[in-house]
Amino acid sequence: PSIVIQELKSRNKRQRGLKMKAINSNNAPAAIGPYSHAYVSGNLVFSSGQLGVDPETGDLKEGIAAQTEQAIANLQAVLEAAGSDISKVVKTTCFLAEIADFAAFNEIYAKYFTSKPANVRSSFAVSTESTPVAFLTGANSFSLSTSNDKQLSNK
Repeated sequence: PSIVIQELKSRNKRQRGLKMKAINSNNAPAAIGPYSHAYVSGNLVFSSGQLGVDPETGDLKEGIAAQTEQAIANLQAVLEAAGSDISKVVKTTCFLAEIADFAAFNEIYAKYFTSKPANVRSSFAVSTESTPVAFLTGANSFSLSTSNDKQLSNK
């Protein structure tokens, strides 16, 4: 068989052995829909979005600074439950209700995401008339699992 066919067969064998594990953290707000906080697949963690909601009270924090701090704390809790942490984040997608809040958001974000080179980030201002402005402040991420560092270093 050709090299391409051999590679496809080899890749299919590896993919069949790839396990996915759903992650839910007791230290982040419960999911409000039919989804998990994160999934671990191989040495990758894919997290769902986290808002500035206090997991103990269920209340949305007041103001962009408090919401950003809480959303990042919630994300950190999810990443830790998945065997990762903020320092391993490769990509984030951040949503802001008001672009005017970007500077305040960015200042807090920079305190936590300190890896060099910096992670990849997409930030968007989004809002709807039916959604409270502050409700849309949140972030999700794609990160590496620290439990698989050895596996990463062998490649």
